[in-house]
Amino acid sequence: MIRMSDKLPEPPATVDRARSFGAVAEAYDRGRPGYPAEAAAWLAGGEAKVVLELAAGTGKLTRQLVDQGHAVFATEPDEAMLEVLRERVPEVSAKVATAEEIPANDRSVDVVVVAQAFHWFDHEAALPEIARVLKPGGHVALVWNSRDERIPWVRRMGAILGRQDLDTSSAEHLVHSDLFGFMEETTFKHWQEIDRESILDMARSRSSFAVMDEAERERHLAEVLAFYDDFGRGMDGMRVPYVTRCYRAVVVDRDEPPSHTDHPDGSDDEGTDGPVVSDGTDTDMLLIDFR
Repeated sequence: MIRMSDKLPEPPATVDRARSFGAVAEAYDRGRPGYPAEAAAWLAGGEAKVVLELAAGTGKLTRQLVDQGHAVFATEPDEAMLEVLRERVPEVSAKVATAEEIPANDRSVDVVVVAQAFHWFDHEAALPEIARVLKPGGHVALVWNSRDERIPWVRRMGAILGRQDLDTSSAEHLVHSDLFGFMEETTFKHWQEIDRESILDMARSRSSFAVMDEAERERHLAEVLAFYDDFGRGMDGMRVPYVTRCYRAVVVDRDEPPSHTDHPDGSDDEGTDGPVVSDGTDTDMLLIDFR
């Protein structure tokens, strides 16, 4: 297992932003959109999987995965975020941990999923850890909710709130890694209903907001409310359109030569049978707090 001391150094600003969400955990949970059920199903790639969710936040995706019947284990580096997840999804085993040092045995999970967080990872350290814990035939799945800025008023919202969510380029780390095969991708569309209060939570949930000083925060929230008063529908709220961008790639079995024709459902271009689906009873992942 890779140890924290082996991590490559990160720029201080990146560390500050990545670890800033705990201070706004409740706002994050109230203000951020969930994920379409069909997106969660695509990410997991089948039924009765043992799923490890990294950087699980407040459990926005976790709830969907549990409701679809998966045995889910969650990790999150921020204790405040994880406390909200434990309240929202109490049946899930959850532990404070990072993607760069995963508290799980080798080849112990069917799927590793990351929602709205892969861009924060130290990929040189995290990708080998993800590959290590995946069973042969298992896959990693990434997802981001991005506002649909083809619509002019949504573009104006993005100019105020920031556009970090539009950047899914970190998924390219999978393409260039020899630890994973062919990367599939797809998109789903959905809407988030917000009102004059929840748009403030949406603003407060941004990493950029979390590192502002008090005066900057007040100015920013006033700008957000002015935007809502121009474009919202008062008591009827506002419907924000999202595109959910999903990616997945099968781990390369270390005992087999690399193949870039594998797919997360266990099939390949030559029609060979996929792996046996785990129902969670055979996992040897149960370590430390995962009990």
